[in-house]
Amino acid sequence: MFKYIIKRILVSIPLLLVMSLLTFYLMHITPGNFFDTLRMDPQISEETLARYEELYQLDKPLLQQYLHWLKNIVHLEFGYSFFYNVPVSKILSGRLFNTFILSFASMVLTWAVAIPLGILAAVNRNRIIDKTLSMVSFICLSIPSFFLAMLLLFFASRSGIFPLGGMYSANFDDLTFMGKIIDLLRHLIIPTVVISLGSIASLQRIMRGNFLETLRQQYILTARAKGLPENRVIYVHALRNAINPLITLFGYELSSLLGGAALIEIICNWPGLGSLMLTAVRAKDVYLVMSSMLMGGVLLLLGNLIADILLAWSDPRIRYDK
Repeated sequence: MFKYIIKRILVSIPLLLVMSLLTFYLMHITPGNFFDTLRMDPQISEETLARYEELYQLDKPLLQQYLHWLKNIVHLEFGYSFFYNVPVSKILSGRLFNTFILSFASMVLTWAVAIPLGILAAVNRNRIIDKTLSMVSFICLSIPSFFLAMLLLFFASRSGIFPLGGMYSANFDDLTFMGKIIDLLRHLIIPTVVISLGSIASLQRIMRGNFLETLRQQYILTARAKGLPENRVIYVHALRNAINPLITLFGYELSSLLGGAALIEIICNWPGLGSLMLTAVRAKDVYLVMSSMLMGGVLLLLGNLIADILLAWSDPRIRYDK
């Protein structure tokens, strides 16, 4: 397994390089750059802008600019954000953590709800519970996430139960340690529910289909013929095999959560990587865009690697030693 992990890491390096190179090229073929906005300020001279471009080698050919950024990446220096006027690493450290909290909460909620509901629907196939869950799943899949977010924010504004966006309250620094945790959890409720609802419906349908297929297998009939308790047959023998296809979706589920979190972060004013990326693209802050894309790519590859490791741990028949 250790050799397999090292091999996957080595294979991921050229993928990240190609992704960063394409991002860098696309940012430069679009018209304009960040300094075009500064040129509109009469208080900033052309000599000042020329010194900025020379300092960050923006006056050099594109390939040389990219290699300069790549050289700094090796030393864990992600460049300088012209829009925020601080190093990119200082911005990414906080925003990446915020996005991770939101994505992790959504992932936990999705799997904690979808898997039991999928099992419940499969065990009660074609009964009222199964039909009700199917109808609710189709409704959840048909509701756009941004529309649901606006509905919940409208409900929060009317009821006052939940905060209206953001990550912390205005008096967050004055709260106790437990009060800070409760305040963060209250702000997490709306964006987490919005991001998770569609994933729960989709994963529940997949789990139901996998579980129905597993219940038809011969070893399940054998286990029941031996007189094993039904709970043991379902939650030990059937569940372990039915969940394998869902584990393979873990990496893609992580990437979809990150992609879905971008829009919800903007609507709910959550200070994460998605809202940061939108601001960076609109401001033509090239180093911030490239570093944000790089972090997103790393999380996607890491999610797929974790999914493969969990799959090998769950199913003893799967081995990566060859």
